Amino acid sequence: MPRIRPHRRPADRPRRRLRLPSSVRRTEEDARRPRRSVGSARAGRMIVPSTLTILALCAGLTAVRSADAGNVDLAMGLLVLAAVFDGIDGRVARMMDATTKIGAELDSLADAINFGVAPALIVYAVVLRDNQSSAAQDFGWVVALLFCAAIVLRLARFNTLLDDHDAPQYTKDYFVGVPAPAAAVMALLPIGLQQHFGEGWWVSMPVVAAWLLFIGLLAVSRVPTLSMKSANIRPSALAGLLFIVAAAAALMFTFPYLLMIIIVSAYLIHIPFAWRSQRWAAAHHEHWDAPARDRRLQRRDERRQAVADGSRRRVMPQRSTARLGLRRPQGPRED
Repeated sequence: MPRIRPHRRPADRPRRRLRLPSSVRRTEEDARRPRRSVGSARAGRMIVPSTLTILALCAGLTAVRSADAGNVDLAMGLLVLAAVFDGIDGRVARMMDATTKIGAELDSLADAINFGVAPALIVYAVVLRDNQSSAAQDFGWVVALLFCAAIVLRLARFNTLLDDHDAPQYTKDYFVGVPAPAAAVMALLPIGLQQHFGEGWWVSMPVVAAWLLFIGLLAVSRVPTLSMKSANIRPSALAGLLFIVAAAAALMFTFPYLLMIIIVSAYLIHIPFAWRSQRWAAAHHEHWDAPARDRRLQRRDERRQAVADGSRRRVMPQRSTARLGLRRPQGPRED
């Protein structure tokens, strides 16, 4: 006779423990842990870009000390390091969503010291002060002060232009005047020439003073210069660009001052082209909000069309009548 098991009611059955998914379990475990506040997490992210800015400031001031001690190579290297830190702190802040008002003010103050005060003092200590009379040293100090003031004014104008949200879109592709980092590198060109070629007319007091004043005027002027933020590279030009980068790296490790001379020369050469590009964009208001790539394509098409129209209108040059021995016909003379 088969054995009949007693029937269990649902309430008498042993309850099975429900096994939650791993994602839900982790959520419950995280809920039991003490949660960090949003403000503390944001403060932690703010430390990274501000630390880069402070490192740039320390590198710039140490460059001045090294130049005053006679170690020119170390001073130039530290100033380049300060420029690198200055170039990445803003990008790091935007990537980490840690942009703050105090970070922007700190970056502006560091730029004034690294690219205004430090280059002026380095040029004065290396070129304008050594082997000069007392009057020449005073004149060199005045020139250094003027350059520093020009860089500070340029940074102040740059900060005011950042708040101009009504400016056309194309204005973001150009700087108004030479940027402070570029002006600092250009101001150090006489030292680069001295380190690479030795003593010469390029380190004389009149030439260096005129050069510093010229760079200061370019910084406070309204001459447009291209912004690297608008640069885009075609895939077909990638191989050539990588070759240029490799050549620049080779020069940096073998002849760094020659690389500096080439970069400054190329930057000066690009200014007329940037001025022409900015004038074209300002005159064509229908392309103000177009991307930089579209504007360049439009300019290229207009140049090709102008060349084609000029070739169609071109006529064959006439030979000189004097060379052929011909005379212009004249009417009968009246007595």
